[in-house]
Amino acid sequence: MPAYSLPVGIDSFEKIRSGGYYYVDKTGFIRELMQKIFDVSLITRPRRFGKTLLMSMLAEFFDIRKDSKKLFEGLEASKDKALCSVWQNQWPVLFLTLKSVEGLKFDSAYGMLEAVVSELCVEHYYLAESQAVNPIHQEIFLRLAKKEASEEEVKNSLYTLLAMMHVYYGKQVILLVDEYDVPLAKASENGYYEQMLDVIRSMLGQVLKGNLSLKFSVVTGCLRIAKESIFTGTNNFVPDTISGRRYEQYFGFTEKEVQDLLESTGFSEYQEEIRLWYDGYLFGREKIYCPWDVLNYINSLQDDPNARPENFWKNTSHNGIIRSFIDRTDLAVNEKFETLLAGGTILERIEEDLTYDVLHSSEENLWSILYLTGYLTQADASEKTAETGLTALKIPNREIRSIFTDTVAKWFQDTVAGMDRRSLFGAFWNGDAEKITEQLNDLLFQTISYYDYRESYYHAFLSGIFVGAGYGVESNREYGTGRPDIVVADKKGRKAIIIEVKHSQKNSEMEADCMTAMRQIQERSYADGLLSGGYRSVWCYGAAFCGKNCMVRGKCVQR
Repeated sequence: MPAYSLPVGIDSFEKIRSGGYYYVDKTGFIRELMQKIFDVSLITRPRRFGKTLLMSMLAEFFDIRKDSKKLFEGLEASKDKALCSVWQNQWPVLFLTLKSVEGLKFDSAYGMLEAVVSELCVEHYYLAESQAVNPIHQEIFLRLAKKEASEEEVKNSLYTLLAMMHVYYGKQVILLVDEYDVPLAKASENGYYEQMLDVIRSMLGQVLKGNLSLKFSVVTGCLRIAKESIFTGTNNFVPDTISGRRYEQYFGFTEKEVQDLLESTGFSEYQEEIRLWYDGYLFGREKIYCPWDVLNYINSLQDDPNARPENFWKNTSHNGIIRSFIDRTDLAVNEKFETLLAGGTILERIEEDLTYDVLHSSEENLWSILYLTGYLTQADASEKTAETGLTALKIPNREIRSIFTDTVAKWFQDTVAGMDRRSLFGAFWNGDAEKITEQLNDLLFQTISYYDYRESYYHAFLSGIFVGAGYGVESNREYGTGRPDIVVADKKGRKAIIIEVKHSQKNSEMEADCMTAMRQIQERSYADGLLSGGYRSVWCYGAAFCGKNCMVRGKCVQR
């Protein structure tokens, strides 16, 4: 079995093909794109689904400065001779990505944008030396290259470059803009959205609207920004989102592509594991795997055949959208989150035309963002039939579920840490079991549960309450003749708390389970182990949980 090199983190088509890396053939996209040419095609997909690599592939195919026949040899696009004769390396191409345009403040982000434009000018420096190009444009071009241009010149930079290329080549120019909305997303997060919107709207609006130098443009991003916000006046504008059927199989890996990849690398036996962790997305009607995750996991398997699946997606960007959603206590979303975490589906109205400044303005918008950014996906029709105008949504796979549960757990820790728990701790130290029961029930009611109702869930719940307040908590350490679930020790006060946790199957069983826990503490002499170690008093509690209900019974043991 050949040891294939996997293109983990490589989004250059030329580097993958010339470097002998394994390539999942997506060149059939070119034929579909050219079957019906639109002035502007906006394609939105979640992050890490191959947008930049596909745009790099388009640039290699169309660019008149290159000879890419060898790169495409044996691939789907090369089989269409008519397509290749008209389009392959026949057109000037301006290709840029805006994924690096970000900053905590507008000035730093704008500086990154200037750098992107400057790099474009350096790449196409032949325009500054051509006798055919308008000298006024060349003066602007040189200022752009040196990052000395005015803001208006930067806003018009793509229009200027296309005009110069049109004259130089005598052909209209293909414009490829990758990750067009990253600057807006970062601006929204950091408080300068309107400033950045003005720049990006001017930059793209100028070049895409009624431009005689433009052959056509392909624009990719994560969200489809409302047309009136960015693409005002753009004619023959066609968006393609994860809900549509167009291009559904070209972003991410299909089932067949994953099967072929696993067979080629000798890891076919891991297919079910990969399906559970990284499949589950539904783009149009095509079931799709996240390519970033699949490649990373197979790469791990090449190093260690015993490697376990892990969350590769969470570190590619922050997951603040989930946290911001959970923090909106004015929204009745807890039950919906619990349904999703339990593997169920919810019905929501999806709004695909959004602007970044209103993402958090309504519950409807937030569900839409979770869907469009890949944290949720369409449920199969067989799983739940959506009502008119509503979409059935679910968590796609184990990887994304782990992001949700980690975020919810951190949210609960922060929530508890911010609460005044003196009354609850006072009840624990004073043996007020009724008050403990009441306050724990209030806390459970406020939490977003994972529907993972095992004793370990409640251990973590109780431990988190004490740890968040700075108490030392021991779990399953040997005392007496056994290992109590939770021990909280106050060495300075020479007092301690023992909690034995039981998971009740029914509410009616909670009282009996509390007493069972109390007997276990007594029969196994948990308190004796602490008292012999110098503690003067030990409060022993039996805590029974059933769903979001709790019952506590207690007894004090003293020296």
